[in-house]
Amino acid sequence: MTDAVSSGGTSPRPPGPELRAADADRERVAEVLRDALAEGRLDMEEFEERLDATYKARTYGELAPITRDLPVGQVAVPRVDMLKRPEPDGSWASRIVGGEGSSTWAVAVMSGFQRRGRWTVPRRFNCFAFWGGGELDLREANFADGEVEINCVAIMGGVQVIVPPGVEVVVRGIGIMGGFDHAEQGVPGEPGAPRVVVTGFAFWGGVGVERKVTRAERQRLREERRQQRLDRREAVRELKESVRDDVRDAHRRMIGGHHDMMRDRRRRSED
Repeated sequence: MTDAVSSGGTSPRPPGPELRAADADRERVAEVLRDALAEGRLDMEEFEERLDATYKARTYGELAPITRDLPVGQVAVPRVDMLKRPEPDGSWASRIVGGEGSSTWAVAVMSGFQRRGRWTVPRRFNCFAFWGGGELDLREANFADGEVEINCVAIMGGVQVIVPPGVEVVVRGIGIMGGFDHAEQGVPGEPGAPRVVVTGFAFWGGVGVERKVTRAERQRLREERRQQRLDRREAVRELKESVRDDVRDAHRRMIGGHHDMMRDRRRRSED
């Protein structure tokens, strides 16, 4: 995707590919590769080669070619903004942004579609899957309204809707020799969180709804568990050192007491 033309009529110079990539960037590329393997776009040998290159990559310039020939796989080099801007606070209120939404429909006919990352869910999103599949990931999305409707039509295909924890889900779809997943319905939402209504029709197909934490949150929890393991190891190490010091002190006191006793015996014998 090209950058929009600036008011002066010339395209802004894209940021250099020499920018260092973060672990989260490598994980996003690995996710695209796993999807491509599941869809049959890559065989196992190609997947392993590209995955190995992904985790060895140090810059965006090294990451970009890995997914260039895969759908939704281009690694965009982030634009570096030299102005200090306030960061979103991550609250639900900051994620209900109004507007029309960045995407309002998707179609998969013997193919697939995805909506994920930072996109704005419109008040009504329509999608159609025929002998294909689609994924709507709302974990990092903004919402055009406090209640959004996702209308899914799946005919011999499937659509997967992924919502973050805290969002209320209502499922109103109809299935004929197919079905809609109601497992997440009835879970109360957090105060101020949007409401996601899943409607539509499934014939020899299915619409699934699952609740997952974001990749960033999953990474944070992983790092938290790792830090807890390190803290436990450090506490055990300090305890062992403390025990060793206590044993050494007790041994030194015992040796010192023995020497004092021997000196007393020598004095008494000399007297």
